[in-house]
Amino acid sequence: YTKMHEFSLNFLRCVRCGSKLELDVFKKETEIEEGILECKKCTLCFPIIQKIPIIWDDFSKYISERMVLGGKLYNSVSHDKMKKFLKHSLSNSKRNTDDRTTLEERWSKIYQNSQKSKFYSIIKNKLDAIPKSKLVLECGCSIGIMSSFLADSNQNVFGIDRSFSAISIAKKPQKDNLDYFVADLMSDVFGKTKFDLILALNILELVEPKDLLQHVSKQILKGNFVISDPYDFDRGKNSVKKPLDELALRASLEELGFAITVKTKKPSYLTWNLKLNSRTTLNYKVDLIIAKK
Repeated sequence: YTKMHEFSLNFLRCVRCGSKLELDVFKKETEIEEGILECKKCTLCFPIIQKIPIIWDDFSKYISERMVLGGKLYNSVSHDKMKKFLKHSLSNSKRNTDDRTTLEERWSKIYQNSQKSKFYSIIKNKLDAIPKSKLVLECGCSIGIMSSFLADSNQNVFGIDRSFSAISIAKKPQKDNLDYFVADLMSDVFGKTKFDLILALNILELVEPKDLLQHVSKQILKGNFVISDPYDFDRGKNSVKKPLDELALRASLEELGFAITVKTKKPSYLTWNLKLNSRTTLNYKVDLIIAKK
């Protein structure tokens, strides 16, 4: 199989027990279109559908929240083994009234329409000033604007996001040293791998902030962490119990052994415009922190 997947396989681990994964390829052209990554130790299976590995602890639960996506995936696969796997997962899914499919598709489009936001060029300039890295991870990479940029100057880059729709877009421009996975930010997709650079842009409303910081801290022994946020915790009303503000965020990073760069010690107000539709633009002021270990 292609070099790209070979390099990813070296890093991927079972999110439940941390073991290496075995690959069973069902359909392959230039990349693996369909297949299963299996943990031989705890028999957990992670499907690769439309070239995208979904590394989720409980695939049926992932689909429960996205039944519409489940149906689309089922109709898109061609191999019997994959059809069987999806049928089984769908039948085990508890139909959840809130289906995230449309929401995730909508946000993917919004990010696509907002790629020209000055915010991204500011971040790109900041990233250019950071030493080049062997291993980079972007948490909540969405449609891959920054991951793709980083792949041009760093050795290996991974992006993870829970939105299948966003990852489908991210994967379109193919680069040999770049790979994306649908995964939960808080799971150990890469086992004990350490990264030289981790990015988490504007995602604190989607995951418990302190948990995310601790999780990232474990993944960096020596390296840089770039985090930004508009602190709009109303955006993730149900997901965050303990929001952090700009001072608490800096204090938490320092507690974890990070040193904050002089230029980002003070809170910043970078403009991030999100074009929601032809008449509406959401205008955030985003704080950026670059922290080092």
